[in-house]
Amino acid sequence: MVVEETITFTSGVTTNTSGAATDARLPKQRGAAQAPPAPPLEHAVRYTQERAWDVFPGTWLETVDGVPRCSCGDLACPAPGAHPTRARWADETTGSATTVRRLWATEPRAAVLLPTGRAFDALEVSEAVGCLALARLERMAQPLGPVTCTPDGRMLFFVLPGVAAKVPATLRRLGWAPTALDLRGRGVGDWVAAPPTRVGARGAVQWAREPNAANRWLPDVDELLPTLAYACGREPKLRCR
Repeated sequence: MVVEETITFTSGVTTNTSGAATDARLPKQRGAAQAPPAPPLEHAVRYTQERAWDVFPGTWLETVDGVPRCSCGDLACPAPGAHPTRARWADETTGSATTVRRLWATEPRAAVLLPTGRAFDALEVSEAVGCLALARLERMAQPLGPVTCTPDGRMLFFVLPGVAAKVPATLRRLGWAPTALDLRGRGVGDWVAAPPTRVGARGAVQWAREPNAANRWLPDVDELLPTLAYACGREPKLRCR
């Protein structure tokens, strides 16, 4: 397991008779009595060695007057400590554990970022939508890839590379206008933050479904998008519950 030392996981979500997520149980950080969390470097090395994912270091958090601030220096940074350090971040991506150790030796606090469009793409939805979709997919015994949840209430489903480009056409075929749903595909030229990256004072990115041997094979667009689109269509009702 990539992150067994730092994160525990709950056993899914609670649903009502209509299948809507009513008491979502997302992963929780272990308490203070547990071993200290592994540093970002250790996670980055494991991603390269155990999943053959490229990684690159991002910004980091610096505490100023007791307040965590982004190393980029922007006091209004929308993702403090969790974004690339420069526009040409793709030049720093690597799948070599040796290079990872060298990059993080410069700044051990650097965020762990993963480029999409290579080993995987990602489909991003709100947390409410993601919980409902997970519940339905599990009932259907649909194979899933890794899934992250972010401290700003988003969930990202890892899928086959190339899926992001298929999203608009697939949604239209399913009867949805792509702009009508809060569903974003992340593919070539984009990136995602990986655990244990922290986003300011909001908390850390965590695994809702951690990488393991069972989810090494990622789903294609037709295996996942219909359920995500359905859940997105129900989002206004979910917010009222």
